[in-house]
Amino acid sequence: MNISIREITENDPLIISNSFKEQGWNKPVSLYEGYIAEQNNGERVTLIAEVDGLFGGYVNVIWKSYYPAFRDNAIPEVSDFNVLLKYRRLGIGSKLMDRAEEIISERSSVSGIGVGVFSDYGNAQVLYVKRGYVPDGKGIHNGQHYVKYGDRVVIDDDIVLYFTKKLND
Repeated sequence: MNISIREITENDPLIISNSFKEQGWNKPVSLYEGYIAEQNNGERVTLIAEVDGLFGGYVNVIWKSYYPAFRDNAIPEVSDFNVLLKYRRLGIGSKLMDRAEEIISERSSVSGIGVGVFSDYGNAQVLYVKRGYVPDGKGIHNGQHYVKYGDRVVIDDDIVLYFTKKLND
């Protein structure tokens, strides 16, 4: 099995969207077309993992995070990290994260990442901790503000705990 990592190209959006559709996930072509536009503008880097020449997963590095604590402290964010179900537990995610952190380390000594808080994100939660990420200590964020004691929330993809990692140690 040969795993390679490269940046997204104009040929990828339909392949990526169809690959996720095959496993029952809706990830529209327009999402990846937007990633290419933002990569061309220097706002992000989208990394593609290929397994023996076939799409296996991707991850983004966002230079100016939407998360206020990262944006205000110029912490680049690893974002929208996905590996196809059929390729999980083969080291693809680790290779994507290695390359994302390598790219971030060229500009920053800290990498940030957010992760959902319910069981669908369990594997990612464990991976990030094993890679040295620690919670940023600000609590759960819902995309608009921090969730406070007594708040009622619907647990969905917007309920996120953010982590940071010191690079270059």
